[in-house]
Amino acid sequence: MKPEPPRHAARWALAGLGLSMLLSSLGAGIANVALPALAQAFDASFQAVQWIVLAYLLAVTTLIVSVGRLGDLIGRRRLLLAGILLFTGASVLCGVAPGLWLLIAARAAQGLGAAVMMALTMAFVGETVPEEATGRAMGLLGTTSAIGTALGPSLGGVLLAGPGWRAVFLVNVPLGVLTFLLARRHLPADRRESRAGRARFDRLGTLLLAATLGAYALALTRGGGSFGPLTLLLLAGAGCGAVVFVRVEARAASPLIRPAAFRDPVLSTSLAMSALVSTVMMSTLVVGPFYLSRTLGLGTALVGLVLSAGPLVAATAGVPAGRLVDRFGARRTTFAGLITMAAGAGLLSLLPARLGIPGYVGPLAVVTLGYAVFQTANNTAVMAEVHPDRRGVVSGLLNLSRNLGLVTGASVMGAVFALASSAADVSTAGPEAVATGTRTTFAVATALITTALALAAYGRSLAGRRAAGVPDGAGLTG
Repeated sequence: MKPEPPRHAARWALAGLGLSMLLSSLGAGIANVALPALAQAFDASFQAVQWIVLAYLLAVTTLIVSVGRLGDLIGRRRLLLAGILLFTGASVLCGVAPGLWLLIAARAAQGLGAAVMMALTMAFVGETVPEEATGRAMGLLGTTSAIGTALGPSLGGVLLAGPGWRAVFLVNVPLGVLTFLLARRHLPADRRESRAGRARFDRLGTLLLAATLGAYALALTRGGGSFGPLTLLLLAGAGCGAVVFVRVEARAASPLIRPAAFRDPVLSTSLAMSALVSTVMMSTLVVGPFYLSRTLGLGTALVGLVLSAGPLVAATAGVPAGRLVDRFGARRTTFAGLITMAAGAGLLSLLPARLGIPGYVGPLAVVTLGYAVFQTANNTAVMAEVHPDRRGVVSGLLNLSRNLGLVTGASVMGAVFALASSAADVSTAGPEAVATGTRTTFAVATALITTALALAAYGRSLAGRRAAGVPDGAGLTG
């Protein structure tokens, strides 16, 4: 049989990677719409069924860096295939679960499979496409992720109205099988290394990082924007865990994350920028429904339709953004994305309610377009600098920074919105109070994007010093 041409093989490999991203983002959003039906089906409280979403989120957040590093050590292809199988099998278990707690456990397993897929897809780009097409490949992955995010609520609603809640989880199964077959057939084989030359997996670092991230994510997701005693205790535990983790990693022979890597301007500033812009993007999801329903008086169906404009823009902008990165370079395109986001957020902070739906959708589209450009450029800039044997863990860090930004945005920006609205319950606040809260929240969002721009300029200056031969710290290749 004649071997496939490299370009043809790369297209099929990217199709498998793109489906992996779609599955993980679809799994994150499709269950939310089913929570009321699940509460009724299992005769459970809303607080109990919330764990169906939290279990997935916590599994992804706490384990994404560790599975990325594990892929670097044992082979990314075999681990990705295992992650796809785990996600698919857990989807079956979710769909047939006879009880709530088995469903929650299956969702945690599904989240672990999603963490593997999210951590390793970007790591494979350097091995499957030519260097000059890296931006387009990253843009494609961003597009499929956005499609999964946009498709989740709408597809979940259709399935819920038709076959019922079990179909919300079982729909992942045929997609999982297709993803597995494409990945198994077209992804490059793992490089074989002798056991003597293989680094050890950092078990203690993994446990410490998982506990630290789990405490932080749980504090913010369970807090709902309020900071009670339990939330503060969890945040304090996360802070102590972070200190212990850094000390342990500094002494480890084969650390999960090398502390010296954070002195690299490309990695450190890119992770911080990713967290900031993801916080801003979550603001649009937190504030948008209240502004559209309370201030503009839209019905539920129309609110959902308007909010889908953001993911739609992200889905259509991903590949063109990748082309811009390949043509103009990652750093220039990063600035362009951030400036676009700042412009959109600034317009939303000045938003007069009399402009109606177009007055909200227009700036929202600008923010989302900038986000798509930034994400593609930022991911490309980081992954281009990484040594092949660290791609998994760095890809995991990029995804982690995005997840932490989303978690932080949901809690902190939600608290800003509630405080600025001057209402005990924003769901019953008056139209003008919600409009004021919306403008204030996006003013804060504009300040966050401005901070990201300052970080981009700082990272660019340090990178320029590096190019000129002035030492600035440890690189990503060590």
